[in-house]
Amino acid sequence: MKRHALLIGLGLALVLVFLGNAAKFYQIGFVQQLENILYDYRLRLTMPREVDSRIVILDIDEKSLKEEGRWPWSRDRLALLMDKLFDRYGIAVAGLDVVFAEKDESSGFKVLQELGHNQLKGVPQFHSVLTQIRPQLDYDNLFASKIKNRKLVLGYYFTNSGGADKNISGALPEAVFQPGTFKGHPIGFTQWDGYGGNLPELQKSAASAGHFNPMVDADGEVRRVPMIAEYNGAYYESLSLAMVRTLLAPARLVPGYAASKSEDYAGLEWLDVGTAQGNLSIPVDQDVSTLVPYRGGRGSFRYISVTDVLHDRVPLAELKNKIVVVGTSAPGLMDMRSTPVAAVYPGVEIHANMIAGILDQNIKQKPPYVLGAEVVLLLVIGVVLSLLLPSLSPVQTTLLTLVTLVVMLTGNVAIWHYANLALPLSSSVLMILGLFALDMSYGYFVETRTKRQITSLFGQYVPSELVDEMSQHPESVSMEGDSREMTILFSDVRGFTTISEGLDAKELTLLMNEFLTPLSRVVYKHRGTVDKYMGDCIMAFWGAPLPDPEHAKHAILAGIEMQRTLRELQPHFKQRGWPEIRIGVGINTGRVSVGNMGSEVRVAYTVMGDAVNLASRLEGITKQYGVGVIVGENTKAAVPDFVYRELDLVRVKGKDKPVAIFEPLGLNGQVDKAVLEELKLYHQMLKLYRRQDWDQAELQLYNLQRMSPECKLYDVYAERAAYFQSNSPGADWDGVFVFQTK
Repeated sequence: MKRHALLIGLGLALVLVFLGNAAKFYQIGFVQQLENILYDYRLRLTMPREVDSRIVILDIDEKSLKEEGRWPWSRDRLALLMDKLFDRYGIAVAGLDVVFAEKDESSGFKVLQELGHNQLKGVPQFHSVLTQIRPQLDYDNLFASKIKNRKLVLGYYFTNSGGADKNISGALPEAVFQPGTFKGHPIGFTQWDGYGGNLPELQKSAASAGHFNPMVDADGEVRRVPMIAEYNGAYYESLSLAMVRTLLAPARLVPGYAASKSEDYAGLEWLDVGTAQGNLSIPVDQDVSTLVPYRGGRGSFRYISVTDVLHDRVPLAELKNKIVVVGTSAPGLMDMRSTPVAAVYPGVEIHANMIAGILDQNIKQKPPYVLGAEVVLLLVIGVVLSLLLPSLSPVQTTLLTLVTLVVMLTGNVAIWHYANLALPLSSSVLMILGLFALDMSYGYFVETRTKRQITSLFGQYVPSELVDEMSQHPESVSMEGDSREMTILFSDVRGFTTISEGLDAKELTLLMNEFLTPLSRVVYKHRGTVDKYMGDCIMAFWGAPLPDPEHAKHAILAGIEMQRTLRELQPHFKQRGWPEIRIGVGINTGRVSVGNMGSEVRVAYTVMGDAVNLASRLEGITKQYGVGVIVGENTKAAVPDFVYRELDLVRVKGKDKPVAIFEPLGLNGQVDKAVLEELKLYHQMLKLYRRQDWDQAELQLYNLQRMSPECKLYDVYAERAAYFQSNSPGADWDGVFVFQTK
């Protein structure tokens, strides 16, 4: 009975945690992440995946840029485009997912004016001709005249300065709702303090304009668009909404309020686009944003190159009475978004999806009241399961949990599909699974015996985290010999004999413990197994006893961090009066034998093989090149995530076949640009060296030594190049350096 009371109390406490998150008292990050994942899954599961023939995307694509020149184009070309679209093709409405914030002076009219004011000031014929051709050369007014009295919607954007100077340029359209419209309603409009609008003459001539700011979620994906945004107390519509209203003009915009409102609930749940034929309702959430009704992946609408329209290469039927959105899919023009349906998705297609959703009235709803619905659902399910599960057997607990999950998921998907309502899901799923895990946790105590056994076998080799994993999957652990690909690491103190001769036995023991302990922890941190300590040397491996598909990467990360950890220990060593400690690290990957090996008297879990020997040799030659970590070519091939410096082609003692050796400099994207530039010069030098172009190699080495005078590697190659100038290695030289010692 005590156990039941304890489990019920813990279960109710867990329910309270999720209730607080659902009620927005605080936010649990991973719950929202899961909510986004589940939303995306439902969206992809129910998308129609059909091309909408009503809407065409007029694409400023690579083809158009190649034929018409780089963007922005002169506005006489855009004026021609307007004539083509409305006069030749007879489109229904057009929206521009671009901004015309600056004047177009590409016609040369400004230069001609300056000539008229200066060199040709007294030439009447020049001024007469200039006056005649001025309308043709004023491209902005020409473009403005071509969009006037046509169903053309311009695009613009809002910005937030974050405390810096506000960005204000161009002109805004007339607000759809004036300041004070929503006074008394606690509505969470997206607010902005700056904007980038179009030239005033263009904005004045256009039928309308709409902002194209998306609502970017915390994971960087666009799932919503703010239908109405607030700037300076007034309210402005999105590009998609403006296009629909222009298409259906005259069309009024009316806020839709719920029948009952409380002091904390604004009640704004939809926007009505009213026409003579009826109303189109657009559901909005607490931010007055609307979920984007993605029809499918990229290409859910017909794409036509702008240049094909300009050159009359498009059949009339493909654009007749169509809704046209002009935008770009060219990567260089930077209008790509991350969305639930594609990681790289043209922003212009988001507007097309919104227009289609408004016209079809199939937009998913997430009104503000769903917060209360989620709280009630969590409370009912949580209390019922908290009271029932402790009294059930494990089988009954599992069945009840599965039934609850299935019923809840089925109901949620049904409401999504048939009622277009996007109810939250992640908190319910996590709460149910959490209650199940809490009730079943007694199984942990049953499994502790297995864990103790594994700990006794491997606790001295591997970190506790791996012991926990092995106890959960004991079938994957074996002490018997096995052949597998693994990565081996050797680290050794340079000049340890000299160091040990300067310390007494007690001090030497303390020194050994001070640096071996943190270095071993680094190995454990990166899921490594410490094989043995050989005096001042650490031997470790990755890939056993548990398989590790990233064993090579973990070994490199450990080697680099071991060097960093030792550097951080130096001030402590100096304070103790101990000498400076430096280590070399050799890492190699290959197929080895692993398991319990030894004799009847003593056995140890270790690895053996040629790859182990090579790792030891690589550690031994780190001092020859003045580097901290050397990896073999197999390790480099297994981990392309790093930037490497190729050190040499060597033939180490005990091996006939030469191997390429490398120094890992850091993960891709984390290495300084200056280091990458120096690395590029170094690899050029290496090519010259192997071609036996000693003069050019020495010149390159001179430059490298000036860049990094402390780099011993450059001194090594400078010495070799100077030697080979007088002692040619011969035409058949393969560039391999042979080490005669270990």
